[in-house]
Amino acid sequence: MPERRSPLGIIFLTVFVSMIGFGIVIPVLPLYAKSTFNLSPSQLGWLTGIFSLAQLFAAPFIGKISDRVGRKPVLLVSIAGTAIGYFVTGAANAAWMLFLGRIIDGVSGGNISTAQACIADVTSPKDRSKAMGVIGAAFGLGFILGPALGGILGQHFGPSAPFYFAGALSVLNALLAVKYLPETLSEEKRAHPSEKASLGEVFTNKREAFIGLMLAIQLVFTTGFASIHVLFALFCKDRFNWNLRETGLAFAFVGFIAVAVQGGLIRQLLKKPIEKEVTIVGCILLALSLWLLPRTFSVAGFLGVSALLALGNGLATPTITGMSSRHVHGKAQGRVLGLMASAGSLGRFLGPAIAVIPLPLDFSEASRTAEYLQTLNRGYTTAFTWAAALVLLAAVFAFALPIPKENPDENDEENGVVAL
Repeated sequence: MPERRSPLGIIFLTVFVSMIGFGIVIPVLPLYAKSTFNLSPSQLGWLTGIFSLAQLFAAPFIGKISDRVGRKPVLLVSIAGTAIGYFVTGAANAAWMLFLGRIIDGVSGGNISTAQACIADVTSPKDRSKAMGVIGAAFGLGFILGPALGGILGQHFGPSAPFYFAGALSVLNALLAVKYLPETLSEEKRAHPSEKASLGEVFTNKREAFIGLMLAIQLVFTTGFASIHVLFALFCKDRFNWNLRETGLAFAFVGFIAVAVQGGLIRQLLKKPIEKEVTIVGCILLALSLWLLPRTFSVAGFLGVSALLALGNGLATPTITGMSSRHVHGKAQGRVLGLMASAGSLGRFLGPAIAVIPLPLDFSEASRTAEYLQTLNRGYTTAFTWAAALVLLAAVFAFALPIPKENPDENDEENGVVAL
């Protein structure tokens, strides 16, 4: 019988293309909405987070459906919805269309959680956190090319161009998945309609405290980190007067560091069973970088702190996901990752919504008096400090995390799971 070929390569490619599209939008959306549609700080926070709020309600059901019908059809529908969302956002001639495009993308946006479930399907529990580094590396590479492309397209072809390009990439991504992505969830591991397959199943086998605390870590960590989704581009514009191209390149720099960490360093560190310790260190480094960002006034200092931010996030993100997946049964992978995705989605909504609260109400005005700039600087300092405090709280939760001693999938390798 021929040896099964690991699908990690095509999963990486699928996430990579998806993240190029996502990365294209990140540096453009806040500046585009602020300059073209004159949105207030609270509106910018909602616009940035509305994608994740929609995803919050959809992700658990997407995970449950993928546990029953398989990963591939769910992933294809998700990618198609993402394409539609980008096209609607690019065609917007009013603010409500921006919100509609982001909502469509969010409701159908199960790309990453489904890809994570694919990886969990084909890796042994002991290798799962390292394998989740594939997702992290795809994120990083996508954030190298995506923001750079978004900045260049927006600067030279208009602010709508990045969204149309991202939509076209999503169509390409769907075609690649149709042709090359195999179904990773075997029939015997599917949750059939005759089975209850409740979300509560993931809290069984004395794992209530573990899963509950993992969800808390995901929520507060993501809430703190997601503040940069709205603040980073605005801060670059206000502090250094950077245009879209320069801001996109700054995001690309962060992505480059993330690739080095999640595609290389994390694999070396996790040769030992120190996931919990790596998570704590990552959270502390990320909290420190968020605290330092508004307190840097030179470009060199800003880039140095941004590199620290990428390091901290690169250490914490794959280990948080890996630990949550590793200690539940294979039949519940979609549901536990769906719950984690929901916690992350709530954090990505709350982060931008909270982050803009300290910014001045006349934020969209052209006024740049000395008094206004002082108020703006205080707003950024407060916003980033709040974010740092939340990520530090995640480190405290991680320190208290009780790691289960027994593994529910000890015999995965014997049952045909392909190790990384």
